[in-house]
Amino acid sequence: MSFFDKVLQWTTDLDGIMWGLPMIILLLATGFFLTIATRGLQFTHMWHSLKLIFSKESRSEKGEGDISPFAALMTALAATVGNGNIAGVATAIAIGGPGAPVFMWIAGLLGMATKYAEGFLGVHFREIAPNGTMAGGPMYYAKNGLKNQKWGRFLGAAFAVFGTIACLIGTGNMAQSNSMTAGMANKFNEIIHGATVAQQAPAFYYYIIGGIIALLVGLVIIGGIKRIGHVSEKLVPAMIFFYIFFALWVIIANFSHIPAAFVLIFKSAFGFQPLVGATVGLAIQNGVSRGLLSNEAGLGSAAIAQGASTSKEPTDNGLIAMTGVFIDTILVNSMTTLTIVLSGVYVQTQAWQGIEASNNITSILVTQAAFDTVIPFGIGGWIIAIASFLFGYTTLIGWSYYGEKCIEYLGKERVVMPFRYTFIVFLFVGAILTPIAGESFTYLNIVWNLGNIGNALMAAPNLVGLIFLTGVVARITKERIHNNSSR
Repeated sequence: MSFFDKVLQWTTDLDGIMWGLPMIILLLATGFFLTIATRGLQFTHMWHSLKLIFSKESRSEKGEGDISPFAALMTALAATVGNGNIAGVATAIAIGGPGAPVFMWIAGLLGMATKYAEGFLGVHFREIAPNGTMAGGPMYYAKNGLKNQKWGRFLGAAFAVFGTIACLIGTGNMAQSNSMTAGMANKFNEIIHGATVAQQAPAFYYYIIGGIIALLVGLVIIGGIKRIGHVSEKLVPAMIFFYIFFALWVIIANFSHIPAAFVLIFKSAFGFQPLVGATVGLAIQNGVSRGLLSNEAGLGSAAIAQGASTSKEPTDNGLIAMTGVFIDTILVNSMTTLTIVLSGVYVQTQAWQGIEASNNITSILVTQAAFDTVIPFGIGGWIIAIASFLFGYTTLIGWSYYGEKCIEYLGKERVVMPFRYTFIVFLFVGAILTPIAGESFTYLNIVWNLGNIGNALMAAPNLVGLIFLTGVVARITKERIHNNSSR
């Protein structure tokens, strides 16, 4: 067994432990608990939350804070709408079968209440940092909100440590740069060498593309949250519309097969569709874990961006925050799911064929193959490569901010700039991991496993903090939203 085989096995096993039944129960139970506590806010006030996004107040930078509420949402979306929506959904289907997205949707609907609470608490318990910027997030609402101060400081520090690690090696860094580089390298390899989707591009492609990504990310993140916010509020809406437009092209081309696709999805989710390499357990595990990887509800990361908002009202901030889950999971993830299922590309994965099949594809290659079935001349694959690049780019700049606020909590302002440069180094390592690992595309699952593990480590202290602070969220939400008839 090679070194990377061992790493793959180790990370897969640890991923299975971290995302076992206890974590899934904690995540879903927290979402359900907050849904009850807020009286199903994500269902009764969804329209109001969407209207808030387009209000003049959401664009205002007046007040205490670093960026407007809209820019804060776009920064959070920059971090959430990433390659989890393209490669993460595809990986979930490749491992857990076509039914895995069902559990993404369930977790997403409950997660909207969780994201509301995170956005609410991110503003309610934030602080002004010594350098004059706003500092919010799970570390601050745990420290400032919990009555047991020792417990609150412990949870805050645990989140900050795990958040720093996850931002360097997990979801918001190496997984993104790996998918971005693989997608672009794959398409250049097809054009220049006439290679097929299953043939790995030459190593120097990865080094060149990885270097370009590192440079482009560095130009933004060195400027801090104001530059990140200004880039995000312009780039994020454009890239989402770009992706949805072409995804609808694939879906509409297979319009008559949509009912059968949903039947297959739900049959696979609950074990009524026999699969060679997947089970209901794998569908649940991959659906929930990669759903969280995508929408980050329960992770606590969005509260960091929301804490920088100029919003004065925590409830409005929470409502704006929860729209991120709707856009990410219910809208964008569903687009990816339908393109893969309707195109029939899911049959080329290990869930359908078994892990020993030599022609299995995974990660972004699944989505590229799906788009290529409808969009001619290989343009579909290029669209995914471009979308992956844009999605990954915005995620990288968003997560760099999350990481620096986590490490700033631990080591103050002096550690921020060294962290930014370290982030760029790890980004480059993720970009070149594929040629280092060798020819097996299965090794791409290593970075997604690391992302899942990092997410679980971050989520645990955040979810515990949310549970203890549910009373605060429920009480103020009742006073300012449910008792306000104008809403």
